[in-house]
Amino acid sequence: GQGVDEPLSATGFRQADAAGVFLSNVKFTHVFSSDLLRAKQTCAAILGKNKFCRDLEVKYDARLRERKYGVAEGRPLADLKAMAKDAGEQCPSFTPSGGETLDEVRERARDFFEFLCQLAVGLEQKEPGASSRSSGTPKEQFVFPWTNHCSEGEPSSEGGESSKVLLDANMLVVSHGAYMRNWIGYFVSDLNCTLPANLTKSQLSSVSPNTGVSHFVVKLENGNLSKPEIVCVCLNQDSHL
Repeated sequence: GQGVDEPLSATGFRQADAAGVFLSNVKFTHVFSSDLLRAKQTCAAILGKNKFCRDLEVKYDARLRERKYGVAEGRPLADLKAMAKDAGEQCPSFTPSGGETLDEVRERARDFFEFLCQLAVGLEQKEPGASSRSSGTPKEQFVFPWTNHCSEGEPSSEGGESSKVLLDANMLVVSHGAYMRNWIGYFVSDLNCTLPANLTKSQLSSVSPNTGVSHFVVKLENGNLSKPEIVCVCLNQDSHL
């Protein structure tokens, strides 16, 4: 949750370093992270291994925090399940006293995603070379490492190479499991996100493993913020662990 702001464990640091190595050849244009310590440390580890973006500024945003679990925070998951059972409800829909509802978490995710879309449209509307991108070109190629693992949804570049995509921006967002599950639910139920053909319902509803990587391609045709086209390339990719 939010109220217990603990650092990563030794295992967590190893996982974060592994994610950094996995993503070391991906050139990010923007980096956002939850302002909770474990997310900050994960983000720092990822950037520390990156060949292009070690000095890229990280924007910390409270909208990316984990779901607030109220009286259950700092307690074992078994306690949360017991609270839900006593209330006649099921996890994860159960909201402990003082916690956030799933709708409230999804609203935070929606607000942050709309912020990202507005940022992307602003980049598109700038004159070529006026953005913060180092190349000075209107679009760049970004090489992603997971083509062999989840090529079902991988969009092709103009050159036909499935490992490269032409983008205006490539954003790294570091957040938390329950929050991200709600964000993905928003993508699927509200925005009709296209999913990989081999993705099962249980995979879609599962919480990501620590440092799991999900990759979404978002298209905003003519700067239209109301109808983003979203393709899920990978969900909770963990081949680096």
